[in-house]
Amino acid sequence: MLVIEDLQVELAGQTILNHIDLEIKPGETHVLFGPNGSGKTTLLMTIMGYPQYHVKKGKIFFKGKDITNMPIHERAELGIGMSYQRPPTIHGVKTRQLVQICAKRKQGVEELARRVNFEDFLDRDVNDGFSGGEIKRSELLQLMAQDPDLMLFDEPESGVDMENIALVGKTIAMLLQKDLEEREGNNRPKMQKKLERTKMGLIITHTGYILDYIAADKGQVLYEGYLSCVSNPREILNCISKSGYKECVRCIIGQNS
Repeated sequence: MLVIEDLQVELAGQTILNHIDLEIKPGETHVLFGPNGSGKTTLLMTIMGYPQYHVKKGKIFFKGKDITNMPIHERAELGIGMSYQRPPTIHGVKTRQLVQICAKRKQGVEELARRVNFEDFLDRDVNDGFSGGEIKRSELLQLMAQDPDLMLFDEPESGVDMENIALVGKTIAMLLQKDLEEREGNNRPKMQKKLERTKMGLIITHTGYILDYIAADKGQVLYEGYLSCVSNPREILNCISKSGYKECVRCIIGQNS
């Protein structure tokens, strides 16, 4: 559903991403590791369509459509959503209003807010005075309302305390349909076709805490603007923890060559 081919991206005249090839299939969740300044956020912002991230070369396809030059709102309508690491404060706009704008279906805002313990914040300006955990819950509430097919998460653990990380992790797992079998329960008729995951995710993480709640399918390292390897997310995290990013990239490339 998402295919990126030989992508090269510039920001303010500087090349940030080089020769990026990436494919995320329906139902898959990928985790993206990399040091600060390696281009992780640039990749997400480029997929989302922010114009300051200039595609110099390559293509981005989603649901079979070339979205390389498609504006942000059309990508959102097509089914791409993003949770930002540092979303802005929006004065004069209530969180309730923003969630209603995002809503894909006619679903009660309060009902959605209860899932992330956010009822008391609906009538406050967006992110105004919110803590790190409250901002993340606001972002998740907006994604729940939008119900996109591809979800981009930029460091969902950032600024979140240990009490909130479990809620954030479990909510992301729900959004990505990781609990699909549990939700089906044991009441499904034997002859009824089993439901399959269709939601896709691309998650940036530094700490790896999110892996305690989400069974990711693939891990990748973005290093100095290049996607350097594909492997098991836990193995990559362990390698980075022991040896650092540079040695991890060298090691995994050597194993796969």
